[in-house]
Amino acid sequence: MKRRTFINNSVLTAGTLATAPQLLSASAPEKKSMRPEVSKRLFKSEAVEQEIIKIKKDIADPEVAWLFENCYPNTLDTTVHFSELQGEPDSFIITGDINAMWLRDSTAQVWPYLHLVNQDPQLKKLFQGVINRQAKCILIDPYANAFNFGPTGSEWKTDLTDMKPELHERKWEIDSLCYPVRLSYHYWKKTGDITPFNPNWLKAAKKIVKTFEEQQRKIGKGPYHFMRLTEKQTDTVCGAGYGNPVKPNGLICSTFRPSDDATTFLYLIPSNYFALVSLRQMAELVTAVYKDNAFATQCTALADTVEKALNKYAVANHLNYGKILAFEVDGFGNALYMDDANVPSLLGMPYLGSIKPESELYLDTRKFVLSKDNPWFFEGKIASGIGGPHVGAEMIWPMSIIMRAMTSTSDQEIIQCLKWLKNTHAGTGFMHETFHQDDAQNFTRKWFAWANTLFGELISKIHLERKHILNQMF
Repeated sequence: MKRRTFINNSVLTAGTLATAPQLLSASAPEKKSMRPEVSKRLFKSEAVEQEIIKIKKDIADPEVAWLFENCYPNTLDTTVHFSELQGEPDSFIITGDINAMWLRDSTAQVWPYLHLVNQDPQLKKLFQGVINRQAKCILIDPYANAFNFGPTGSEWKTDLTDMKPELHERKWEIDSLCYPVRLSYHYWKKTGDITPFNPNWLKAAKKIVKTFEEQQRKIGKGPYHFMRLTEKQTDTVCGAGYGNPVKPNGLICSTFRPSDDATTFLYLIPSNYFALVSLRQMAELVTAVYKDNAFATQCTALADTVEKALNKYAVANHLNYGKILAFEVDGFGNALYMDDANVPSLLGMPYLGSIKPESELYLDTRKFVLSKDNPWFFEGKIASGIGGPHVGAEMIWPMSIIMRAMTSTSDQEIIQCLKWLKNTHAGTGFMHETFHQDDAQNFTRKWFAWANTLFGELISKIHLERKHILNQMF
């Protein structure tokens, strides 16, 4: 394939840029929807259905429209188990082909519907249920990343950590506690509804702060450790389960990344930025809703400490790019230069409100992560994108292509991303976890609801902000 260079946020990338818009042929056949039949959909929202109709009619490319129709409601159609427990909404949301609820994924899976929540009382109850369930999960164990519906045990019950029957997996990841704060805060700001903010939520919030403080490791290594008997290096933790040594500096240790892979250096920079945002959001919420000024002050003080440490330790001098954000550091002066496809990532920081998209530091970091100098950036015959150790070399995550488009200010770049996404779903009508850079038929995870719904969110965002892009074929 011919290689081109993007003018804005320039990187070398495989594939030609999209040409002038092409008109949709009136005779183009419409593909059959891949959604479950109506009677088999797990959760129904009229507001979401109307959103699909509204956006789909403005998409000129029939295959992109088909992908949107399949992907956007995938979380509601296939992963939501909603009920009422003791009079309160409860939403247990599986990730797809794994029958467990991740704190991160469950937030990300419902996030694209948040702007519709005031239009649909049942959708509002769904969000209340997610917030309620996440608070209960955090109270069970703030160090766990994934939970069972009940105390059913797990295939990972033999992990060398403090497993409980309610846990599916117990990998400590900073973002696992940030995503529930993101959902709660923005739900509150969108609706003004304080129904989910009961005593349980406040207890969970205090657990979050306590856990963050423990993992600053100012006094000892803290209570968390993890090892697993496995042939996969990134599925276990060195240092007798505590990770490589760190020099305490105010940053928060994250034993695992949002990919569920072990960190190399425990101060994971994108996740610390996410924690900074979450702590400030939590301070605002508890002040307004709970009038708990003392706890709000504790949140703010911790945020200030993390921010000061980020300002001092997060930026490193790269051989080819100068001052950019490192992916991980250890406080001793060591830095890891890479980015991973999962979010939080360096690429996705503006998406989470962690950094301004026009920041020079971010733009320089972006050039690095979308280049061959990032060891996990792959450029193949059919697409370019970021992968990660979780699946391995040459495997591109659609999520990284989606996030690239989400954080781009260039029409050309967004169009190129849409072309890659259109051409790499292997005829399934859905996004996958990964696909091979040269062969879309070689993919992992046929049912990965986060990636599906994130694609829907991208199309929704383009429709809102750059509708003209959707008026062409890709």
